[in-house]
Amino acid sequence: MAVNTNKPVKITDTILRDAHQSLIATRMRTEDMIPVLKKLDQVGYHSLEMWGGATFDACIRFLKEDPWQRLRTIKGAVKNTKLQMLLRGQNILGYRHYADDVVAYFVQKAVYNGIDIIRIFDALNDTRNLKTAIDATNKEGGHAQVAISYTLSEVHTLDYYKTVAKRIEDMGAKSICIKDMAGLLLPYEATKLITALKETVSLPIQLHAHYTSGVASMTYLKAVEAGCDIIDTAISPFSMGTSQPATEVMVETFKGTPYDTGLNQELLAEIADYFRPFREEALESGLMNPKVLGVDIKTLLYQVPGGMLSNLVSQLKEQNAVTKFYNVLEEIPRVRADFGYPPLVTPSSQIVGTQAVLNVLAGERYKMVTKESKAIVRGEYGQTPVPITDVVKAQVIGDEEQITCRPADLLEPELPKLEKEMNKYKQQDEDVLTYALFPQVAEDFFKYREAQQSKIDMKLADESHKSYPV
Repeated sequence: MAVNTNKPVKITDTILRDAHQSLIATRMRTEDMIPVLKKLDQVGYHSLEMWGGATFDACIRFLKEDPWQRLRTIKGAVKNTKLQMLLRGQNILGYRHYADDVVAYFVQKAVYNGIDIIRIFDALNDTRNLKTAIDATNKEGGHAQVAISYTLSEVHTLDYYKTVAKRIEDMGAKSICIKDMAGLLLPYEATKLITALKETVSLPIQLHAHYTSGVASMTYLKAVEAGCDIIDTAISPFSMGTSQPATEVMVETFKGTPYDTGLNQELLAEIADYFRPFREEALESGLMNPKVLGVDIKTLLYQVPGGMLSNLVSQLKEQNAVTKFYNVLEEIPRVRADFGYPPLVTPSSQIVGTQAVLNVLAGERYKMVTKESKAIVRGEYGQTPVPITDVVKAQVIGDEEQITCRPADLLEPELPKLEKEMNKYKQQDEDVLTYALFPQVAEDFFKYREAQQSKIDMKLADESHKSYPV
């Protein structure tokens, strides 16, 4: 298949989702977004990534906002640009597998409320965990983009990625994303990867990379030259570091070339001016840690995402064992190999990292084992890229049986039970999905919402009894 590289590259801006998730722990509020939405809509982006990932949890847990209302608000203002979200396959936006009826209903409501493109991924690249979400997205008329979690290991070869991509195409995906969550994809490797995928599938290819290791902009350049159709960027005040390359930089890079985006730098500058005070405020308050803005070459040396590194440091500090940091970094690749070479992305990164800490602190491998480690070895998250050896199975789960089927096949339909449990709080159909994903946090949010509504009702009632001079 001949690759046509003589075409403009399209841009997805992540400012409303991954950019602030990566740099300020997903704390941007809907009211912070509203004044700039119309300008964002004028740019001519391929899409705006603005929902999913950690935004749902952060909305109800920290910001006391309804994530569904955020989606409807943004959809109401953004008329010309596709809205995009990130979905963790059978995990939806939570941390366990959900029954098929919950996944399908979530997708239905996401599309109904305004999502155009759903980027669906699985932490293990187990395509069985993608099928329900893909089928539901296609059924609802949404665009099912499937992301392949990019990582490095002896099994993650070009042939591996080509096989997964072909399988994804056959499953009904409308486009493919290479999700480089740790910034591991090097520029010339990107040339090889994009070229190989373009020869294997006929779907558009999008590249999502984090700047953590310092190579993402160069990787984008080589990927686009090799035929990559779309790249993920972030408007400059919330770019670089553990976020994405800056939108304006990539637009300028391709200006006057066959890949020229055609985007207006003056308009982008106005948008950057809007977000710059939020960056300064986040730096002054400590919400944005300067450490996340630098280049961390250890990402390439140990293949560990930046967020995972900071988690390791905090875990070791709690145990007064910071001197063991490099021992843990050396142990991580060994645990990852034992666990079948999972890509280090949520939740596998946390599972592998925590187990490596325990192995080092205990002075004996798998003397202490987390329930999540047992779950991944047991097969509760799906099929690992490489089968886990009998020796590791014995160490971690003893003589317990492994799950070999798709994990969700073992789950009964959940919606009727969930509806019954939370019915007293229900104000909209979508509330059952909020409760399904984060039951305790959702219940606290629903109580907060009721209390706020009661205050408003009381104020209105008080106002209605006042008499005003005519």
